[in-house]
Amino acid sequence: MIKRFLRFLLKCVLWLIGLSVIIVFVFKWLPIPVTPLMLIRSAEQYQNNKKLVWKHDWKHIDEISKNLQLAVICSEDQKFLNHQGFDIKAIEKAIENNNKGKRIKGGSTISQQTAKNVFLWPQRSWLRKGLEAYFTFLIESIWTKERIMEVYLNSIEMGPGIYGAEAASQYWFKKSASQLTQPEAAAIAAVLPNPRGYKANPASDYIQRRKDWIIKQIGYFGVLNYDRTDK
Repeated sequence: MIKRFLRFLLKCVLWLIGLSVIIVFVFKWLPIPVTPLMLIRSAEQYQNNKKLVWKHDWKHIDEISKNLQLAVICSEDQKFLNHQGFDIKAIEKAIENNNKGKRIKGGSTISQQTAKNVFLWPQRSWLRKGLEAYFTFLIESIWTKERIMEVYLNSIEMGPGIYGAEAASQYWFKKSASQLTQPEAAAIAAVLPNPRGYKANPASDYIQRRKDWIIKQIGYFGVLNYDRTDK
């Protein structure tokens, strides 16, 4: 009985691995219509008797301003083009801070955030972190950096019930994501740590300081070029 159970368990694991690889391959080209976070937020709104807000409009990366692409890289993950999904130094620093009792921050790369937002759930646990590492490895192996950025900018929460660059641009600045100026892009990137608590427009003093810092980092970063990293 034990051997049968172990064989059954092994088959389930292999099926799940195969299915996950197929899904990641499919989403290398197809738009991602919905994520677990979108469903969770909608359920929360319903349970709290709040108005259902779900704005999401997928756009090709060529229709998203380079200003916003640069802003999120400079704000969230300046090593994005060079790492293989994980920023080891940032992870070591987060562990060190955790051991000292400090709040963990800045450990997740854009690739990790993409894996979590598209395939998993937001609550922290060792299981989710393990699956996040697995899906991060998959998307870094199968997708290009440009595709990871495209999925990231179309899937992340950028306001209350606002998902993706196009919806955020329309919500905060009443314009298309392709038309975002550098200050506007920096404002959207500035709220990402807490998109339901911060406002991109009008910006508070704190968000304005973050905007100024992001714009300065964009100047240091230079030209955005995915070609050297594409598979």
